[in-house]
Amino acid sequence: MAAIGETQPAKHQEVGHKSLLQSDALYQYILETSVYPREPQPMKELREVTAKHPWNLMTTSADEGQFLNLLLKLINAKNTMEIGVYTGYSLLSTALALPEDGKILALDINRENYEIGLPIIEKAGVAHKIDFREGPALPLLDQMVDDVNFHGSFDFIFVDADKDNYLNYHKRLIDLVKIGGVIGYDNTLWNGSLVAPPDAPLRKYVRYYRDFVLELNKALAADTRVEICQLPVGDGITLCRRIC
Repeated sequence: MAAIGETQPAKHQEVGHKSLLQSDALYQYILETSVYPREPQPMKELREVTAKHPWNLMTTSADEGQFLNLLLKLINAKNTMEIGVYTGYSLLSTALALPEDGKILALDINRENYEIGLPIIEKAGVAHKIDFREGPALPLLDQMVDDVNFHGSFDFIFVDADKDNYLNYHKRLIDLVKIGGVIGYDNTLWNGSLVAPPDAPLRKYVRYYRDFVLELNKALAADTRVEICQLPVGDGITLCRRIC
C-alpha cells in the first residue's frame, strides 16, 4: 500500500476526486449510480470545463456538490455565503438550490478562475443570485461583524478556502450565521492525513495545512455554540449548526 500523500497508480482519475473510500470502484459506483444521473446539465458542463484547468483538484467533487444542493433545500436556505469559489462548481450547486430570490455572497481572491465558470452560471439563469467579491475575505468579514445588521443574517455559509485561516473565519462567521443556520467547512479530513504518523511521507502542502485543520477540528468539537457533524464526503466536510 502506498504511503499517504504518494501517488497511487490505480487511484481514481475523476476531477475533484478526494474520496476517502478505500475502493475506487465503489466511489465510481456512487458517481455513476447516484450522482451523475442526477447532476444538472450546467454542473456537468462546468465540471468538464474545470477538468481542463491545471488546478482542477481544487474543485468540489461531484458527490459533495450533490450533497450541498440537497442540504440547502432541506434547510430552506435563502441567504448564503461562500468563501473560496474557484471556478464555481459548489457555487453553482448552491445557486441552483436556492429560490429565485435567494442570494449568495461569494468571496475569492481570484476573479479570473471564477470567470471560467461564469458563462455557464449565466446560461443556467442563476447569476443574479451571486454577489461576487474579489479579495481577501477577512477584512470584509470584519466589516460585517462590526455592523449588527449582518449578525444572524445568513442561513448557510460554505468555507473552502485557505485552511490556515479556517479558525479565523469561524471566529467571525459564528456571529453572521443565524441561530439554526449552518456553516460547512470543507476538507476537514484533509487527505486522510490527520491520523498519519509524524514521519509519514506527506506532500508539502498536505503537511503544511494539516496542523491548521487539526486545530480547527479540535476547536469545533469544543465550541458549545454549535452542534457538529463531520462527514466523510469528498475530503471531509464538517457541518456546524449554530444553537446559541
